[in-house]
Amino acid sequence: MFLLKLIIGILCGAGCYFILADFFSLPYIRTSKAINNLAKLQRERTSSLDIWLGNFASFLSKRIPMNEFRKQELAADLRTAQMDITPEMYMANAIVKALIVGIFAVPVLFILPILSPVILILAFVLYRMNIKSVSVRIKAKRLKIENDLPKMVATIEKKLQYQHGVLDIIQDFARNANPSLRHELNITAADIKSGNEHAAISRLEARVGSSMMSDVCRGLITLANGHTAEAYWASLKMKFADIQRQRLKAEANKIPKKVKRLSMCLLICFMLVYVVVIVSQIMSSVGVMFG
Repeated sequence: MFLLKLIIGILCGAGCYFILADFFSLPYIRTSKAINNLAKLQRERTSSLDIWLGNFASFLSKRIPMNEFRKQELAADLRTAQMDITPEMYMANAIVKALIVGIFAVPVLFILPILSPVILILAFVLYRMNIKSVSVRIKAKRLKIENDLPKMVATIEKKLQYQHGVLDIIQDFARNANPSLRHELNITAADIKSGNEHAAISRLEARVGSSMMSDVCRGLITLANGHTAEAYWASLKMKFADIQRQRLKAEANKIPKKVKRLSMCLLICFMLVYVVVIVSQIMSSVGVMFG
């Protein structure tokens, strides 16, 4: 009976997929994969699963309602996170991935109905995680940039003795910066060459959205105005060194908590082993007494 329910659930799910694919005129996976590989949009070959999900997401992205403010805000976040995708496509990807998990609630309903709500909850959690993924990427990128800013400030302070050009300072440091900061500095350097220094530095500050980068940009604008402000860079170097020490101290303080958490899990596992043995012995004794 269980096997029959499983087969019925699988056949119903497959049937619904083929009916919907035909109704919405989705292309075959082989066709989409051939187009992607011929266009060479990616360095690596696109997997069949990505193509399959992409077709649904592309169809859904054209029908997602989104107000203009939310669209512009999400588009700015996607540019900051270096995600080459439209806001509608980003939302559609999150919805499709959640639906892929949620659709399993249909066959499970025939097999074990009590698990269907659990699957729906997992689908909702997956949707929330995908929606917040751009914020997570921005936060991680900002942290990488801030970790390299103390070195950048120290480098600028040393170069002030013989170099005052903002463009030269940015280009020189970009060669040794981490990829996240190098990307932003390269954009700023190109922006300075094609426009105004003050506007380019202001756009750098807006893209990163960090208080530490704001302090650096304030110093760069001072340099662009023709003032070295050596005292400012020296105080900023000390300030960033203190921030870096505080962050390292905070990371070090997290390690004992993780060790305690793992030790507690290990203790619970040992206790469960003893509880299972004791309960099994009690049940065996009760069976002998009443047998």
